[in-house]
Amino acid sequence: MTADREGQRIDNFLRTELKGVPKTLLYRILRKGEIRVNRKRIKPDYRLVAGDEVRIPPVRVPEQDAPAPVGKSLAGHLESAVLYESDALVILNKPSGLAVHGGSGIQNGLIEALRQIRPDARFLELVHRLDRDTSGCIMVAKKRSMLRYLHEALREKRIRKVYHALVVGRWPNRRQRVNAPLLRDELRSGERIVRVQAEGKDSITDFQVLRRFGDLATLVEACPLTGRTHQIRVHAQFTGYPIVGDTKYGTDTDNAQMREWGLKRLMLHAAELQLTLPDGQLLQVRAEYDAEMARGIDQLLAKQPATGVE
Repeated sequence: MTADREGQRIDNFLRTELKGVPKTLLYRILRKGEIRVNRKRIKPDYRLVAGDEVRIPPVRVPEQDAPAPVGKSLAGHLESAVLYESDALVILNKPSGLAVHGGSGIQNGLIEALRQIRPDARFLELVHRLDRDTSGCIMVAKKRSMLRYLHEALREKRIRKVYHALVVGRWPNRRQRVNAPLLRDELRSGERIVRVQAEGKDSITDFQVLRRFGDLATLVEACPLTGRTHQIRVHAQFTGYPIVGDTKYGTDTDNAQMREWGLKRLMLHAAELQLTLPDGQLLQVRAEYDAEMARGIDQLLAKQPATGVE
């Protein structure tokens, strides 16, 4: 076992080494002791140490569990979406509608598709996540050392994430910090939702108005200082200005009106990332709007000319 894998859980190591093997099968062979480290049985939470000898038995994957082939259109889109790439990191402009990983009926998310179109890449792992309908900058590590470095940078708030969001109505304040604790909850239907609750985790987002479209909508910049699930979406709703196209936290009336004007997607975009690489280089990456978001803003301009920040 190389030093690059040191500290990785054995179950996550196996998911990387045995791509396409169902998690249920991986955990089954772990429980049965078929996976050995230094000739000993281990638990799924065992963390690897440099020099470990891992024995992996032959694993036969049922044909029906094989991932669906990535279509030429998606493959081409992902290759053209690369904003930055080095031997340790790739940053892409994720399209809206593409989940970052498979599951819940989705065979291929961004990471599974990327692994298929980059078959020679020994290591590709998501550094962070974006909601399925959010577009923009997403980081994928090509080395475990980079993954560890970026995870630490995220924990220490050394990576600046800048989002653009189109919200319903006229956002009143040029600049506004929303400090509202968030708590994850589950409805009776089983749907997961996030709410502002006093007993929730500290959550802070800085908002700044970029342009207003009369009283119809406002384009804002949102910089999350914490990294909670659905943070920007819930904080926007909490202020009274939900994001256009947000079917979970917005209103049916607002979304129906916006759809009539051609704004059919969640209008949230990860526009920029700023970070310092391990060698000290300052990296700033920007992602352009996709055609659908740009077209939606043009539709608003036709309805109501934009005004600058007052």
